[in-house]
Amino acid sequence: MRSPGVVVFYVLLVILLTMASVQYGLGRLPGDIVVDLGSVYFYVPFTTGLIVALLLGAVFWIVRR
Repeated sequence: MRSPGVVVFYVLLVILLTMASVQYGLGRLPGDIVVDLGSVYFYVPFTTGLIVALLLGAVFWIVRR
């Protein structure tokens, strides 16, 4: 089992990379939730976060081997 620090680091890294990818062009994929009610704008990047998590998991898996 992984230590809690490693898990927290991985989760924060996924959140940071998801935010950066949305800001620089990867956002608005099918599966991302966008609610625009005029004065209220709500965006949840589910698909973008999943892609970032899978890519990071693959990179960590390759590096660990």
